[in-house]
This record gives sequence, structure tokens and C-alpha cells, in this order.
Amino acid sequence: MPAPVRVPSSAGRGGPLRPGLPRLRTVLTVAGTALVVQRALRRRIRRSPLWPLPALEQPISGRGREAARRSAQANGLDGAQPAPGQPAALRLRVAERTEVADGVVALRLEGERLPVWEPGAHLDLVLPSGAVRQYSLCGEPADAVRADGASYTLAVRLIEDGRGGSREAHEVLRAGMTVEVRGPRNRFPLEDCHAYLFVAGGIGITPILPMVRQAEAEGVPWRLVYAGRSRASMPFLAEVEKLAGGGAGGAGGERLTVVAEDVDGRPDLAAALADAPPHAAVYCCGPEPLMDAVADLLPDGPAGLTLHTERFAPTATGPAAAGGADGASDDVAFAVELRRTGRTVTVPAGTSVLRAIREQALPDLAYSCEEGFCGTCQQRVLAGEVDHRDALLTDAERDDSLLICVSRAKRGSGLVLDL
Repeated sequence: MPAPVRVPSSAGRGGPLRPGLPRLRTVLTVAGTALVVQRALRRRIRRSPLWPLPALEQPISGRGREAARRSAQANGLDGAQPAPGQPAALRLRVAERTEVADGVVALRLEGERLPVWEPGAHLDLVLPSGAVRQYSLCGEPADAVRADGASYTLAVRLIEDGRGGSREAHEVLRAGMTVEVRGPRNRFPLEDCHAYLFVAGGIGITPILPMVRQAEAEGVPWRLVYAGRSRASMPFLAEVEKLAGGGAGGAGGERLTVVAEDVDGRPDLAAALADAPPHAAVYCCGPEPLMDAVADLLPDGPAGLTLHTERFAPTATGPAAAGGADGASDDVAFAVELRRTGRTVTVPAGTSVLRAIREQALPDLAYSCEEGFCGTCQQRVLAGEVDHRDALLTDAERDDSLLICVSRAKRGSGLVLDL
């Protein structure tokens, strides 16, 4: 949708207001609203083709109960419910493993009638060792429901000094293997807007790419700044250049800026923000310094820019800064009742709620980062006052949930969890 047109008024500058302008404003406002509503309806119908009919708690899309059961068995579910606090799991086959850039492999995971997803979503990938890592979905959402082979696609960059998850994905996962995934979940959704500025750094292109595809398909103006150490290290660069219309140096130069730091230095983020339309949505994913720079420069840009980010690591204002990591000096012991399990565990000072529950009651409880930014261990709070120490949950989510890897009960309180 084209950016809103501002018609300057001559009132207050010595000239009379021309009679056609109020009507023009009304027409533009109504037309703009109609386009936004039309896009929202298209997206809603794409998620649920039978909308506005009421959704089934367990959609079977016209298949009989037996067909639905066979589909669940094919995905390794066998009709069983997930463990308390654990997202539903799927067992998928690694159909294809492709090196898409230096140090980056793309994995296409096949199953049957997979849950649908939207740009910004990610999967929890359970590696053969049992480690859980989050990876953004970077394929086409329509691939999840293809009759000739439903699939998800994700990409993994090898982190040499990481915790070992990316190395395991690179060195162990091969075509033909079966892996467990949980999700998809989306904490980075693409919101409706009249224009977008996307900023991606390295592997941060993975959640951004489906957003660019969707903006392009819906005719919404967009620009992308894509930075990386070198062109060879930047995954999906050829597709991005094709989407932009001929490459960064050709017709796509107006919409795409590719910055290979070994040749071009660092991206000019101030210029990119200055060129954004007023009230545009800015989506940024990549290394922490890149996202911090965009956040710092945002107030100097055009009026009304909104920033949306997805982080790979906790912020400096997260649990460590709050004194929320295990071993914090002001921690005290408290009790946590697991309402559905019927047990109460004691959380000692210096021990996380997650660790206490896994050691004393639920050893298979899902978790990943243990630093308060991935969301895997989010649990619903039924009673008690929470000392939130994460860098992820919104204020609304904090009203009735917490991340048990870092957050605790406030001093003098206990907690009751829906576990």
C-alpha cells in the first residue's frame, strides 16, 4: 500500500483553504483504511480458509478421525499429550541439507500436514544430544501444507565459540535422520503497516526473509539493509537480490542495500533510517551491536517509526544486570507448588526455579537458553508475586506467566504454577 499522502494546508499562512482539500483528505483516509482492512482479511483467511466459521479445537480439515490419528502417528505423536509445560512435539525427517553460505547450512525438515506459521516464527530444534536450540523458519509458510510433501526450512550458522548446539547441527545432522521439533512459535510477528524498513545482520536474515517475501507479495513498500562480514558469508543473498529486482547494483538498488564489511565497511544506519517513510515499521535482527545502534538512532529518524527486534542473546538489562542469574546475592529460598503435578518443590537461594523443578519433580521439562531470552521455559502463574528478571516477556505476559530459568518469587512470597 502506498505511503499516506499528506496534503499541506494553506490555513495559517495567509491563504484560504481550497474547498477540494477536505474531500481529498477524506477520500485518501477511507481508501487507506480499506486497503489495510483488505490486507488483514487476506492474511486471516490465509491462516484459516474456512474463516469466519468457528475453528475446531483440533482441526482435521475434512479428514476423518482415523485419518487424523494416522497423521499424528506419522509425525511421531501417537495421540499422546505433551509433558506438562512442554510444547507439542513433532518428529520430522531431514529431507535436505544444503550449505547456503560460508558456515551456514539450511535444513529442510519434512513431515505431514505441519502446523502453519507466519513470518517471524521459530522452531525449537531438539538435537540428538538432547540440547534444544531455537532457529527461525526461513522458507515459505505455504510449504507447511503442501500435499506433495509438507516441510519447514531453517538455517544454522556455525558459532565457533558457542555452547555447542550449532556445531552439533552442522556435524551430526544429515539427510535421512529424524529429529524432534516443537512449535512453531512467533515472538517476532510482522504487523500490518503502510511501509517497512528491514535491517538484517548475517544470520539475522532468516526471520527477515519471509517478511520481505510477504511485503513484496502484498505490494507494501519495503527497503532492506543487509549486512555481513562478506558476501560469501551472507545466506540467501541471491534470493534477496532477486526479490529487490535485479540485485543491489541494478534495479533493486533503491530497495536493497547490501553491505559486505570486508569491502564496504559498516552500514550507514542513520541514512537508512532517515530515508524511511514516516510511521514505517522497522524490523531488525542480527548481532547485538547492530540492534543497539538501530535503537539508538531511531529517535533521530522520521516521526512515528516503530522498532521491532529479535535477539539471539540476553540484553545488558536482562537477568544478569538485574542480579537474576543463579548465585545472585539477594536470592532467598522459596516454595513452588506445581498444581497439576500435585507436588511442591523448594527453590534454594542461588538455584533457578527451572533447575529445582527438573531436579525434584519434572526432569524432562523443556528449556534452552537458561538466560531469559528464548521463551522455551515460559510457564503460567496461578498465584504468587513474581520478580521478573527476563528480557523477553511483555507487560501483558508478565501478568500471568514467567520464565522459570531466571525469574523468581518476590521476597516473602511463594509461587503456584500451572504445571
